Amino acid sequence: MARLVIAAGGIAALIAATVVFPWLEFILTLAIAKGLAALGVAILLRGGLISIGHAMFFAVGAYATAFAMRDFGISDVFALLLIASVASLAAGLLIGAFVVRYRAIFFAMLNLAISMVMFSLLAKFYGVTGGTDGMRVATPTVLGMAMEARSFANFLFYASIALMILACLAVNAYFKSPLGEALSAVHSNEIRLEYLGIPVRGVLLVAYALSALLAGIGGTLAAMTIGHVLPDMAYWTDSGHLVLVAVLGGISGTAGPFVGAIFLELVHTFAAGYTDAWNMIVGAALLGVIFFLPKGLIGLFNTARKGDLA
Repeated sequence: MARLVIAAGGIAALIAATVVFPWLEFILTLAIAKGLAALGVAILLRGGLISIGHAMFFAVGAYATAFAMRDFGISDVFALLLIASVASLAAGLLIGAFVVRYRAIFFAMLNLAISMVMFSLLAKFYGVTGGTDGMRVATPTVLGMAMEARSFANFLFYASIALMILACLAVNAYFKSPLGEALSAVHSNEIRLEYLGIPVRGVLLVAYALSALLAGIGGTLAAMTIGHVLPDMAYWTDSGHLVLVAVLGGISGTAGPFVGAIFLELVHTFAAGYTDAWNMIVGAALLGVIFFLPKGLIGLFNTARKGDLA
């Protein structure tokens, strides 16, 4: 019950902040988009796997949106979300069938290598992807209705909050399911799972596909929010950013990646707005969390909740 109260309070605070400061809508929508992708990374971290290439699925979702609008004339926001979801899920299943055979540094580096191949293809195929100039994403329609950019931004903000809630509920249910329990067991004792007859690769493939799906949804939200897609969305630094966000927020709960993403975006925005040394401020904030909150920012809420219960 306390957890629900805290979650409801956090969502209310986000909405209230955009009412007082409307310019925060863009930042928070983008943060939630990155939080969805970071939640996918957190799923893999539950199984002891680190992906330093998961931004490629973020890019898959973003470019699927751009291609659907440019080449097929599809402009409805819900259709675009569905297309991006299918594309990222298919990519996750295809790549996951190969990479889940590996563990530790080999898994991380394979994901990195594949993501850099995708980045290179997106950057070099000017005739198809626009190359380093990227592709424009026009303002989508909503159930056939055209909206002004400002009105659509407002709609997308609330839609992103709804997707965040649905993602948290779905992933939480997944963690409590036999597949989710098996995923945690992979990290602690993979050999014992094999002896019990549980297909470890199958468990990891489901987790990998789910993480790709979440990243793809985040990618299409980012494409609609920014109005432009670039090959840099698949670059390795963006993948590292997603891992950082997941760890920063904490992987003990599904809300952690979103807390981390919002915290990092706000610190970055305010630091960059007031000083040229914003990198130092962001770095200091990250070091503070790492040293004093080893369980991530979500650990603060868990500690407060336990204190209330005590």
